[in-house]
Amino acid sequence: MTAKVIDGKAFAATVREKVAGHVARLKEENGLTPGLAVVLVGEDPASQVYVRSKGKQTVEVGMNSFEHKLDADCSEAELLALIDRLNTDPAVHGILVQLPLPGHLDEDLVVNSINPAKDVDGFHISNVGLLGTGQKSMVPCTPLGCLMMLRDHHGSLSGMNAVVIGRSNIVGKPMAQLLLGDSCTVTIAHSRTKDLADVVRGADIVVAAVGRPEMVPGDWIKPGATVIDVGINRIDAPEKGEGKTRLVGDCHYVSCAEVAGAITPVPGGVGPMTIACLLANTLTAACRANGLQEPDGLTA
Repeated sequence: MTAKVIDGKAFAATVREKVAGHVARLKEENGLTPGLAVVLVGEDPASQVYVRSKGKQTVEVGMNSFEHKLDADCSEAELLALIDRLNTDPAVHGILVQLPLPGHLDEDLVVNSINPAKDVDGFHISNVGLLGTGQKSMVPCTPLGCLMMLRDHHGSLSGMNAVVIGRSNIVGKPMAQLLLGDSCTVTIAHSRTKDLADVVRGADIVVAAVGRPEMVPGDWIKPGATVIDVGINRIDAPEKGEGKTRLVGDCHYVSCAEVAGAITPVPGGVGPMTIACLLANTLTAACRANGLQEPDGLTA
């Protein structure tokens, strides 16, 4: 068996196209332009690249992009004051504070200072609680992207056995909640799980989100299962030359693809969906803030 490759790059382009269409209609029919504010603290190179990409894609779908950069040594009070201003700015419908923050800043305090209705990352404790109890919330972008791809591939997920490997607040836990919401039978596996291989072998859906390169081999995968690989790990690639690296997922792609029915590649799988879903969340937040109908197919 050779798995179908779930092309996250192409799927993300489709999501952005849908978002752009909805944004154009909001402008024409309601005079409303959704706005996303991104706050970057410090000069972390990876964060800078990510923020630039977010800003570029925000503008490309017709939204307003607001970027705020603070020095790495800024005070917590300064950052919280900025967030407070964005919370009350009617032109801003989504707020994202780029993580990680410098060590002297309390990430939980900062995230929970964002208006939950504008928390397009879905990390505010109120949104976590709403998601956990099956209520309308802002949903973390990466798990939302995974759910969209699973629904697109399978249609209904009802009754399927799903194993989520990893219990992070950013991916593992919200992913499990979303799968429960779609009536899957869900197991969360982690570093203390006994007989992990056997647990994974029983899954119709495997979501790997642990940050360990190629941890999941093909012989853990049930024939025909769908594998969603959230991991992005950089490893040495001597075949490319001295000092060269390459990106791999948490699953051993070649062996898993021989057994699975469908699989996301790394790169080009889950990764592109994260920003696409950030834009979708911003559109959703703008619609909710103005009492307008939410876009179909772009929420959980």
